Amino acid sequence: MVNIPFMPEDPISRRTLLKRLGGAAGVAMLPGALAACGSDDSSSGGSSGSGGSGKADVGTVTFGSNASDKVPKEAYQKVFQQFQSSSGGTVDVNTVDHNTFQENINSYLQGKPDDVFTWFAGYRMQFFAQRGLATDISDVWSDVGSNYSDALKKASTGSDGSKQFFIPFYYYPWALFYRKSVFEKGGYEVPTTFDELKTLAAKMQKDGLTPIAFADKDGWPAMGTFDILNLRVNGYDFHMQLMQGKAAWTDPKVARVFDEWKGLMPYHQDGSLGRTWQEAAQGLANKKAGMYLLGMFVGQQFTGAAHDDLDFFNFPEVDSNVGADTLDAPIDGFMLSKSPKNEDGAKALLKFLASGQAQNTYLQSDPNNIATAKDADTSGYSALQKKAVELIGKASNITQFMDRDTRPDFASTVMIPSLQDFIKNPNDAASVLKKIEDQKKTIFTS
Repeated sequence: MVNIPFMPEDPISRRTLLKRLGGAAGVAMLPGALAACGSDDSSSGGSSGSGGSGKADVGTVTFGSNASDKVPKEAYQKVFQQFQSSSGGTVDVNTVDHNTFQENINSYLQGKPDDVFTWFAGYRMQFFAQRGLATDISDVWSDVGSNYSDALKKASTGSDGSKQFFIPFYYYPWALFYRKSVFEKGGYEVPTTFDELKTLAAKMQKDGLTPIAFADKDGWPAMGTFDILNLRVNGYDFHMQLMQGKAAWTDPKVARVFDEWKGLMPYHQDGSLGRTWQEAAQGLANKKAGMYLLGMFVGQQFTGAAHDDLDFFNFPEVDSNVGADTLDAPIDGFMLSKSPKNEDGAKALLKFLASGQAQNTYLQSDPNNIATAKDADTSGYSALQKKAVELIGKASNITQFMDRDTRPDFASTVMIPSLQDFIKNPNDAASVLKKIEDQKKTIFTS
């Protein structure tokens, strides 16, 4: 799951953001607890020496990774091999299951974390930086800042507004994905309103398809459904107030979101709480499901002709007064832990990861994201990547996803079980919302 490329306390329109992004990435416009280092996957290989090349020896850098799926895991391996070739340094990778990584990040950072670790822009990055669980990398930004837009720099800046703690690597939109061949065979047309979406879902159901693939075993996927419905029903400003604990979950505006979701529930895949997002993606891949609301990383589950057959459309408007020009588009990247064993080597790695060279290498293996560096070569972007750039370029506001736009303790301990309770019993939304509000008051005043 990219956030808004800026702090939630300082909202900015997407059009203003695009002016700042310039040519950063894309067509004209865009750019248990966790284990200690090396316990799972030392994928970079090689010696830490320079091998007689004359390169400065940066030593071994430990890297905590949430890229547990095959495609991103192999993509990172190629990036680190390239880093080793160019610097003589070694990256010792500690890969942990993605969901486990996120749920245990707090204890991980307070223990003995790896030098560099994968993380996300937005409130959660600022949250850990503010608590002294990450190292200020403003000196790295003094070297790489010219390769990023002002908006991406702001997305990487702590809550103090002056120090940077994050290196953006790629970002991607959330949308409704589908197989072009399935739509062609069924004579389906892309909906532009919520009513049209439900009509399409009913037709798919009649044709023997599961209209919308759905999974929430890991807890976070359902957050994407809430995000987009709240953005379509109540708009960007109210959504961000809710994420920051400034609006009440018992507000009738939120009740309407859950009511709209309840109306969509009959078209969702059954048994979602026992299914991972990868398993749900197989329904789309096997043409048993018609659509799937997820980030563009869903493409990691498709290969060859099936990947070429993949397409998406923006989640349609629910209220014409609100429109459909806001979306989740999270930014993923890296942070430096609080007391890295090899700080110089870690900063050398971060500088490399901020380059178009590193990002292009990654995207060659995982072409389901958009590079953030200005010098990234976008000429080889697939049709899906180009369409993603276009979708993001048309958005007036970008959000980072619920578990990045709000406090991590609130997202994990309150929202995951609450949304799962709603999925179990959509008729009890009022009780769920009251419990959320009661817990929110305690957490946001702590």
